[in-house]
Amino acid sequence: MLVDSFNRPIDYLRVSVTDRCDLRCNYCMPKAHNDYEDPEDWLSLAELTRVIGLFGDLGVHRVRLTGGEPLLRRGLEGLVRGIRAHGIADVSLTTNGTRLRQQARALAHAGLQRINISLDSLDGDCVAKIVGRDVLDTILDGIAAAQEAGLTPIKINMVVMDGINAHEVEAMMVFAIERGLILRLIELMPMGDTARGQQGVDLTAALRERLVDRFDLTPSASEFGGGPARYWETRDGRGRVGFITPMSQHFCATCNRVRLTVDGVLLLCLGQEHSVELRPLLRAGASDAEMTAAILAAIAQKPERHEFVTAPQKLVRVMARTGG
Repeated sequence: MLVDSFNRPIDYLRVSVTDRCDLRCNYCMPKAHNDYEDPEDWLSLAELTRVIGLFGDLGVHRVRLTGGEPLLRRGLEGLVRGIRAHGIADVSLTTNGTRLRQQARALAHAGLQRINISLDSLDGDCVAKIVGRDVLDTILDGIAAAQEAGLTPIKINMVVMDGINAHEVEAMMVFAIERGLILRLIELMPMGDTARGQQGVDLTAALRERLVDRFDLTPSASEFGGGPARYWETRDGRGRVGFITPMSQHFCATCNRVRLTVDGVLLLCLGQEHSVELRPLLRAGASDAEMTAAILAAIAQKPERHEFVTAPQKLVRVMARTGG
């Protein structure tokens, strides 16, 4: 078992396979952003598979593929197969959904099990305001394609923002219930200047009580993927909603994850700048034992908690380069 210096088991690795994205969500990537990693600095699919396998040998049994937009990375099905071949039990992916119609079935066939889809509004104009263009129908078609391919349960990630989409939360809950989806409401995190320019919503206050009253929700004892969401469900079991509250009610004491960027940087906390570069070791021909020692040394540096509240100005990287 991989355990950090605060006695937290680390069993979850999030892997960014690209820092590119075909959308420009206003809390994630500046519209004029072009500070991308050079593709020659990306970890190859073989390098990614190797590092993930080493994490698997250390007890990590959950891997989530992220971006940017992961479906932009060619050969993703092969990466999924390689991860499963290393015995990783839970392989999932987070996507904006714009390319799911074309890729969902192949990914499911390769061994992908679950999928999270970012959808912040059910209004086309609002979607366009948030992501830069109206792709609502394309995302909805992608959700349908994922369901057809058997990539379930499907979670809908909604970043709740005051004055933009907070008024749609009830409608999104109805949408999720009707389609057999799990809704996850996420507090805005101050990742870079573009995110700090938006106004988030405290999900532990009135909004949650609003949903509890409207949908007769009760706390759920179920776990859906090992992430930080705290789930509630309707009494008939048809509806589920998770609250991810890094700002109002942090979950650092139970943090079980680290992130690997596309260029091989191991990020030890989403809300800190602590990191360790693994690419130089890989490219220098390090043995598995040497790579494993580097991973163990990195995990020992994992901080106790994030700095979203205490020092948000220190978080200069954009979310798209972080791996979600």
